[in-house]
Amino acid sequence: MTSQTKIPCVLMRGGTSKGTYFLASDLPADEALRDHVLLSVMGSPDARQIDGVGGANPLTSKVAVVKRSARKGVDLDYLFIQVVVDEPRTSTQQNCGNILAGVGQFAVEQGLVPAGDFETTLTIFLENSDSLADVTFPSHNGAPVYDGEARIDGVPGKSAPVMINFRDTEGSACGALLPTGNVIDMVQGVEVTCIDNGMPVVLMAASDFGITGYESRETLNGDSGLKTRIETIRRDISHQMNLGDVAEKTVPKMTLVAPPRDGGTICTRSFIPHDCHSAIGVFAAVSVGTGCVIPGTVAQRLAVIPKGDAKLMSVEHPTGEFSVEMEMEHGDGLPKIKRAALLRTARRLFEGNALVPSDVWGGRSPAAMDPAA
Repeated sequence: MTSQTKIPCVLMRGGTSKGTYFLASDLPADEALRDHVLLSVMGSPDARQIDGVGGANPLTSKVAVVKRSARKGVDLDYLFIQVVVDEPRTSTQQNCGNILAGVGQFAVEQGLVPAGDFETTLTIFLENSDSLADVTFPSHNGAPVYDGEARIDGVPGKSAPVMINFRDTEGSACGALLPTGNVIDMVQGVEVTCIDNGMPVVLMAASDFGITGYESRETLNGDSGLKTRIETIRRDISHQMNLGDVAEKTVPKMTLVAPPRDGGTICTRSFIPHDCHSAIGVFAAVSVGTGCVIPGTVAQRLAVIPKGDAKLMSVEHPTGEFSVEMEMEHGDGLPKIKRAALLRTARRLFEGNALVPSDVWGGRSPAAMDPAA
Protein backbone atom coordinates (compact mmCIF):
# COMPACT_ATOMS: atom_id res chain seq x y z
CA MET A 1 0.00 0.00 0.00
CA THR A 2 1.29 3.46 -0.91
CA SER A 3 1.59 5.66 2.15
CA GLN A 4 0.74 9.33 2.20
CA THR A 5 2.82 12.32 3.26
CA LYS A 6 1.38 14.55 6.00
CA ILE A 7 1.78 18.31 5.67
CA PRO A 8 0.56 20.59 8.51
CA CYS A 9 -2.20 22.76 7.10
CA VAL A 10 -5.00 25.10 8.17
CA LEU A 11 -8.16 25.75 6.16
CA MET A 12 -9.39 29.32 6.58
CA ARG A 13 -11.96 31.65 5.14
CA GLY A 14 -10.41 34.99 4.33
CA GLY A 15 -12.95 37.59 3.23
CA THR A 16 -15.06 36.05 0.46
CA SER A 17 -12.43 33.41 -0.38
CA LYS A 18 -11.33 30.17 1.22
CA GLY A 19 -7.98 28.45 1.07
CA THR A 20 -5.25 26.38 2.65
CA TYR A 21 -2.64 28.15 4.80
CA PHE A 22 0.85 26.69 5.16
CA LEU A 23 4.05 27.63 6.92
CA ALA A 24 6.72 28.06 4.26
CA SER A 25 8.94 25.66 6.21
CA ASP A 26 6.38 22.88 5.76
CA LEU A 27 6.44 23.01 1.95
CA PRO A 28 9.23 22.09 -0.48
CA ALA A 29 11.69 24.89 -1.15
CA ASP A 30 11.81 23.91 -4.82
CA GLU A 31 8.99 25.86 -6.53
CA ALA A 32 8.16 23.20 -9.13
CA LEU A 33 7.89 20.51 -6.45
CA ARG A 34 5.91 22.86 -4.18
CA ASP A 35 3.39 23.53 -6.94
CA HIS A 36 3.15 19.81 -7.70
CA VAL A 37 2.32 19.20 -4.04
CA LEU A 38 -0.29 21.99 -3.96
CA LEU A 39 -2.01 20.68 -7.08
CA SER A 40 -2.35 17.36 -5.30
CA VAL A 41 -3.60 18.99 -2.09
CA MET A 42 -6.30 20.88 -3.99
CA GLY A 43 -7.21 18.04 -6.33
CA SER A 44 -6.34 19.82 -9.57
CA PRO A 45 -6.75 19.39 -12.45
CA ASP A 46 -10.37 18.33 -12.08
CA ALA A 47 -13.53 20.42 -12.45
CA ARG A 48 -14.84 19.03 -9.14
CA GLN A 49 -11.45 18.81 -7.39
CA ILE A 50 -12.93 15.60 -6.05
CA ASP A 51 -9.55 14.16 -5.01
CA GLY A 52 -8.47 17.17 -2.96
CA VAL A 53 -9.67 19.86 -0.59
CA GLY A 54 -10.35 22.51 -3.23
CA GLY A 55 -13.91 23.76 -3.57
CA ALA A 56 -14.22 23.46 -7.37
CA ASN A 57 -14.17 27.25 -7.74
CA PRO A 58 -11.30 29.75 -8.19
CA LEU A 59 -12.42 31.47 -4.96
CA THR A 60 -11.93 28.28 -2.95
CA SER A 61 -8.77 27.01 -4.65
CA LYS A 62 -6.29 29.37 -3.03
CA VAL A 63 -3.13 28.98 -0.96
CA ALA A 64 -1.27 31.19 1.52
CA VAL A 65 2.38 30.47 2.27
CA VAL A 66 3.55 32.35 5.37
CA LYS A 67 6.83 32.85 7.20
CA ARG A 68 8.39 35.20 9.75
CA SER A 69 9.96 38.10 7.87
CA ALA A 70 13.64 39.01 7.97
CA ARG A 71 12.83 42.51 6.62
CA LYS A 72 13.28 45.46 8.96
CA GLY A 73 9.97 46.68 10.37
CA VAL A 74 8.04 43.79 8.82
CA ASP A 75 6.45 40.95 10.77
CA LEU A 76 5.50 38.41 8.11
CA ASP A 77 6.10 37.47 4.49
CA TYR A 78 3.05 36.20 2.61
CA LEU A 79 3.02 34.48 -0.78
CA PHE A 80 -0.34 33.93 -2.46
CA ILE A 81 -0.74 31.02 -4.89
CA GLN A 82 -3.80 30.55 -7.07
CA VAL A 83 -4.31 26.88 -7.91
CA VAL A 84 -6.19 26.55 -11.19
CA VAL A 85 -9.16 24.22 -10.80
CA ASP A 86 -9.26 22.34 -14.08
CA GLU A 87 -5.70 22.73 -15.34
CA PRO A 88 -2.42 21.41 -13.88
CA ARG A 89 -0.95 24.80 -13.05
CA THR A 90 -0.66 27.47 -10.41
CA SER A 91 -0.12 31.23 -10.55
CA THR A 92 1.73 33.75 -8.39
CA GLN A 93 1.08 36.63 -10.80
CA GLN A 94 -1.37 38.33 -8.46
CA ASN A 95 -2.13 39.17 -4.85
CA CYS A 96 -5.21 38.09 -2.94
CA GLY A 97 -6.40 40.55 -0.31
CA ASN A 98 -9.17 38.23 0.83
CA ILE A 99 -6.77 35.44 1.77
CA LEU A 100 -4.50 38.12 3.29
CA ALA A 101 -7.29 38.79 5.82
CA GLY A 102 -6.47 35.48 7.54
CA VAL A 103 -2.68 35.58 7.39
CA GLY A 104 -2.13 37.42 10.69
CA GLN A 105 -4.42 35.17 12.71
CA PHE A 106 -2.83 32.08 11.14
CA ALA A 107 0.64 33.33 12.03
CA VAL A 108 -0.32 34.03 15.65
CA GLU A 109 -1.88 30.60 16.13
CA GLN A 110 1.11 28.90 14.50
CA GLY A 111 3.46 30.68 16.92
CA LEU A 112 5.24 32.92 14.39
CA VAL A 113 4.33 36.20 16.09
CA PRO A 114 2.73 37.20 19.41
CA ALA A 115 -0.74 38.73 19.73
CA GLY A 116 -1.56 42.01 21.44
CA ASP A 117 -3.71 42.25 24.57
CA PHE A 118 -6.79 43.68 22.85
CA GLU A 119 -5.87 43.95 19.18
CA THR A 120 -2.96 42.98 17.00
CA THR A 121 -1.48 44.96 14.11
CA LEU A 122 1.02 43.24 11.86
CA THR A 123 2.97 44.58 8.91
CA ILE A 124 2.93 41.98 6.15
CA PHE A 125 5.13 41.89 3.06
CA LEU A 126 3.19 40.76 -0.01
CA GLU A 127 5.71 38.70 -1.97
CA ASN A 128 3.61 38.69 -5.15
CA SER A 129 3.86 42.46 -5.54
CA ASP A 130 6.79 43.53 -3.32
CA SER A 131 4.43 45.73 -1.33
CA LEU A 132 3.28 46.12 2.28
CA ALA A 133 0.00 45.98 4.15
CA ASP A 134 -0.85 46.68 7.78
CA VAL A 135 -3.46 44.24 9.08
CA THR A 136 -5.33 44.79 12.36
CA PHE A 137 -7.60 42.27 14.10
CA PRO A 138 -8.93 41.81 17.66
CA SER A 139 -7.10 39.46 20.00
CA HIS A 140 -7.38 38.31 23.63
CA ASN A 141 -5.20 36.21 25.91
CA GLY A 142 -2.61 35.73 23.19
CA ALA A 143 -5.05 34.45 20.56
CA PRO A 144 -7.06 35.96 17.70
CA VAL A 145 -10.73 36.71 18.28
CA TYR A 146 -13.03 35.54 15.50
CA ASP A 147 -16.43 36.49 16.94
CA GLY A 148 -17.68 40.01 16.33
CA GLU A 149 -20.28 42.26 14.76
CA ALA A 150 -18.69 42.97 11.37
CA ARG A 151 -20.55 41.98 8.20
CA ILE A 152 -19.29 41.78 4.63
CA ASP A 153 -21.36 40.98 1.56
CA GLY A 154 -20.83 37.47 0.27
CA VAL A 155 -20.34 35.93 3.73
CA PRO A 156 -23.23 34.87 5.99
CA GLY A 157 -23.41 36.02 9.59
CA LYS A 158 -21.12 38.29 11.58
CA SER A 159 -17.44 38.07 12.51
CA ALA A 160 -14.62 40.06 14.05
CA PRO A 161 -13.43 42.93 11.88
CA VAL A 162 -10.11 42.73 10.05
CA MET A 163 -8.85 46.11 8.84
CA ILE A 164 -6.35 46.11 5.99
CA ASN A 165 -4.37 49.19 5.02
CA PHE A 166 -2.42 48.79 1.78
CA ARG A 167 0.79 50.68 1.13
CA ASP A 168 2.43 51.57 -2.20
CA THR A 169 0.44 49.23 -4.46
CA GLU A 170 0.49 51.46 -7.55
CA GLY A 171 1.90 49.56 -10.52
CA SER A 172 2.77 46.55 -8.38
CA ALA A 173 2.36 44.07 -11.25
CA CYS A 174 2.68 46.20 -14.40
CA GLY A 175 5.15 48.85 -13.28
CA ALA A 176 2.78 51.82 -13.51
CA LEU A 177 -0.66 52.88 -12.33
CA LEU A 178 -1.67 53.27 -15.99
CA PRO A 179 0.36 50.43 -17.56
CA THR A 180 -0.19 51.48 -21.18
CA GLY A 181 0.49 55.13 -20.40
CA ASN A 182 -3.01 56.03 -21.56
CA VAL A 183 -6.29 56.76 -19.80
CA ILE A 184 -8.16 55.21 -22.73
CA ASP A 185 -7.03 52.53 -25.19
CA MET A 186 -9.03 51.25 -28.14
CA VAL A 187 -8.95 47.46 -28.42
CA GLN A 188 -10.96 45.68 -31.11
CA GLY A 189 -13.35 48.60 -31.30
CA VAL A 190 -13.90 48.80 -27.52
CA GLU A 191 -12.66 51.61 -25.28
CA VAL A 192 -10.81 50.25 -22.25
CA THR A 193 -8.94 51.65 -19.26
CA CYS A 194 -6.01 49.59 -17.99
CA ILE A 195 -5.11 50.20 -14.36
CA ASP A 196 -2.92 48.55 -11.72
CA ASN A 197 -3.26 49.59 -8.10
CA GLY A 198 -2.53 46.20 -6.58
CA MET A 199 -4.25 44.17 -9.31
CA PRO A 200 -4.01 44.60 -13.09
CA VAL A 201 -7.56 45.34 -14.25
CA VAL A 202 -9.07 46.20 -17.63
CA LEU A 203 -12.19 48.36 -17.27
CA MET A 204 -14.83 48.20 -20.01
CA ALA A 205 -18.31 49.71 -20.24
CA ALA A 206 -20.90 46.91 -20.18
CA SER A 207 -22.99 48.87 -22.69
CA ASP A 208 -20.22 48.46 -25.30
CA PHE A 209 -21.00 44.74 -25.23
CA GLY A 210 -24.72 45.21 -25.65
CA ILE A 211 -25.56 44.37 -22.03
CA THR A 212 -26.59 46.37 -18.97
CA GLY A 213 -23.89 45.29 -16.52
CA TYR A 214 -26.58 44.26 -14.03
CA GLU A 215 -26.95 40.69 -15.33
CA SER A 216 -26.53 37.78 -12.93
CA ARG A 217 -23.30 35.85 -12.73
CA GLU A 218 -25.05 32.79 -14.15
CA THR A 219 -26.33 34.73 -17.16
CA LEU A 220 -22.90 36.12 -17.97
CA ASN A 221 -21.16 32.78 -17.50
CA GLY A 222 -23.67 31.24 -19.90
CA ASP A 223 -22.88 33.79 -22.63
CA SER A 224 -20.02 32.07 -24.46
CA GLY A 225 -19.88 34.75 -27.15
CA LEU A 226 -19.38 37.48 -24.56
CA LYS A 227 -16.70 35.54 -22.73
CA THR A 228 -14.83 34.80 -25.95
CA ARG A 229 -14.84 38.47 -26.92
CA ILE A 230 -13.61 39.52 -23.47
CA GLU A 231 -10.82 36.94 -23.62
CA THR A 232 -9.60 38.11 -27.03
CA ILE A 233 -9.45 41.68 -25.72
CA ARG A 234 -7.58 40.46 -22.61
CA ARG A 235 -4.94 38.69 -24.66
CA ASP A 236 -4.61 41.64 -27.03
CA ILE A 237 -4.13 44.41 -24.45
CA SER A 238 -1.93 42.38 -22.08
CA HIS A 239 1.24 43.04 -24.07
CA GLN A 240 0.74 46.81 -23.75
CA MET A 241 0.27 46.29 -19.99
CA ASN A 242 3.76 44.73 -19.68
CA LEU A 243 2.21 41.36 -18.85
CA GLY A 244 3.25 39.55 -22.02
CA ASP A 245 1.33 36.50 -23.21
CA VAL A 246 -1.44 35.88 -20.67
CA ALA A 247 -2.98 32.80 -22.25
CA GLU A 248 -1.80 30.77 -19.24
CA LYS A 249 -2.11 33.57 -16.66
CA THR A 250 -4.97 34.68 -14.43
CA VAL A 251 -4.26 38.41 -14.93
CA PRO A 252 -5.36 40.93 -15.96
CA LYS A 253 -8.85 40.79 -14.50
CA MET A 254 -11.53 41.95 -16.93
CA THR A 255 -14.20 44.14 -15.35
CA LEU A 256 -17.42 45.35 -16.94
CA VAL A 257 -18.68 48.58 -15.37
CA ALA A 258 -22.05 50.30 -15.33
CA PRO A 259 -23.63 53.18 -13.39
CA PRO A 260 -24.44 52.25 -9.78
CA ARG A 261 -28.00 51.16 -9.12
CA ASP A 262 -27.98 50.53 -5.36
CA GLY A 263 -26.54 53.79 -4.06
CA GLY A 264 -22.90 52.88 -4.58
CA THR A 265 -20.06 54.38 -6.60
CA ILE A 266 -19.93 52.00 -9.57
CA CYS A 267 -21.47 48.65 -10.56
CA THR A 268 -19.14 45.84 -11.64
CA ARG A 269 -19.08 42.40 -13.18
CA SER A 270 -15.56 41.03 -12.83
CA PHE A 271 -14.06 38.03 -14.64
CA ILE A 272 -11.18 36.05 -13.04
CA PRO A 273 -10.38 35.81 -15.90
CA HIS A 274 -12.84 33.47 -17.63
CA ASP A 275 -15.41 33.02 -14.89
CA CYS A 276 -17.67 35.82 -13.70
CA HIS A 277 -16.87 36.53 -10.05
CA SER A 278 -19.76 36.21 -7.59
CA ALA A 279 -18.36 39.34 -5.91
CA ILE A 280 -15.08 41.16 -6.65
CA GLY A 281 -11.56 40.63 -5.38
CA VAL A 282 -10.00 42.94 -2.81
CA PHE A 283 -7.25 44.33 -5.02
CA ALA A 284 -9.56 44.43 -8.03
CA ALA A 285 -11.94 46.60 -5.98
CA VAL A 286 -9.05 48.92 -5.10
CA SER A 287 -8.04 49.19 -8.76
CA VAL A 288 -11.65 49.81 -9.84
CA GLY A 289 -12.07 52.46 -7.15
CA THR A 290 -8.86 54.10 -8.33
CA GLY A 291 -10.13 54.07 -11.90
CA CYS A 292 -13.26 55.88 -10.78
CA VAL A 293 -11.31 58.94 -9.62
CA ILE A 294 -8.98 59.34 -12.60
CA PRO A 295 -10.52 61.83 -15.05
CA GLY A 296 -11.52 60.41 -18.41
CA THR A 297 -11.44 56.70 -17.61
CA VAL A 298 -14.18 54.30 -18.63
CA ALA A 299 -15.21 54.00 -14.96
CA GLN A 300 -15.02 57.71 -14.12
CA ARG A 301 -17.59 58.50 -16.81
CA LEU A 302 -20.14 56.22 -15.11
CA ALA A 303 -19.28 56.56 -11.44
CA VAL A 304 -20.95 58.58 -8.70
CA ILE A 305 -17.95 59.91 -6.78
CA PRO A 306 -18.11 60.91 -3.10
CA LYS A 307 -16.80 64.39 -2.27
CA GLY A 308 -13.60 65.13 -0.38
CA ASP A 309 -10.03 63.78 -0.48
CA ALA A 310 -10.96 60.82 1.76
CA LYS A 311 -13.55 58.84 -0.17
CA LEU A 312 -15.53 55.76 0.78
CA MET A 313 -15.93 54.03 -2.58
CA SER A 314 -18.75 51.48 -2.72
CA VAL A 315 -18.07 49.01 -5.53
CA GLU A 316 -21.27 47.12 -6.34
CA HIS A 317 -21.02 43.48 -7.46
CA PRO A 318 -23.42 40.55 -8.03
CA THR A 319 -23.86 39.70 -4.33
CA GLY A 320 -23.68 43.14 -2.73
CA GLU A 321 -21.00 45.79 -2.43
CA PHE A 322 -17.38 46.21 -1.42
CA SER A 323 -16.38 49.42 0.37
CA VAL A 324 -12.86 50.78 -0.11
CA GLU A 325 -11.72 53.82 1.87
CA MET A 326 -9.35 55.83 -0.29
CA GLU A 327 -7.36 58.89 0.71
CA MET A 328 -6.42 61.03 -2.27
CA GLU A 329 -3.75 63.63 -2.91
CA HIS A 330 -4.37 65.89 -5.89
CA GLY A 331 -1.61 67.58 -7.85
CA ASP A 332 -0.92 68.71 -11.39
CA GLY A 333 -1.08 65.20 -12.84
CA LEU A 334 -2.96 62.07 -11.86
CA PRO A 335 -4.40 61.94 -8.33
CA LYS A 336 -2.13 59.99 -5.99
CA ILE A 337 -3.66 57.30 -3.80
CA LYS A 338 -2.09 57.91 -0.38
CA ARG A 339 -3.97 55.09 1.32
CA ALA A 340 -6.42 52.33 0.46
CA ALA A 341 -8.05 50.63 3.44
CA LEU A 342 -10.87 48.14 3.72
CA LEU A 343 -12.82 45.90 6.04
CA ARG A 344 -12.68 42.11 5.78
CA THR A 345 -13.39 39.23 8.14
CA ALA A 346 -11.79 35.81 8.52
CA ARG A 347 -12.34 32.51 10.31
CA ARG A 348 -10.20 29.48 11.03
CA LEU A 349 -12.22 26.50 9.79
CA PHE A 350 -10.09 23.39 10.12
CA GLU A 351 -6.60 22.45 11.21
CA GLY A 352 -4.64 19.26 10.77
CA ASN A 353 -2.63 17.71 7.97
CA ALA A 354 -3.05 17.80 4.24
CA LEU A 355 -2.32 14.35 2.84
CA VAL A 356 -0.65 13.79 -0.51
CA PRO A 357 0.43 10.47 -2.07
CA SER A 358 4.04 9.88 -1.10
CA ASP A 359 5.12 9.58 -4.72
CA VAL A 360 4.11 13.25 -5.16
CA TRP A 361 6.78 14.28 -2.67
CA GLY A 362 9.16 11.36 -2.97
CA GLY A 363 7.87 9.72 0.20
CA ARG A 364 9.57 12.31 2.43
CA SER A 365 8.03 14.26 5.25
CA PRO A 366 8.50 18.05 5.53
CA ALA A 367 10.95 17.56 8.39
CA ALA A 368 13.04 15.20 6.29
CA MET A 369 13.47 17.95 3.67
CA ASP A 370 15.18 20.20 6.22
CA PRO A 371 18.86 19.32 6.76
CA ALA A 372 18.70 20.96 10.18
CA ALA A 373 15.75 18.80 11.28
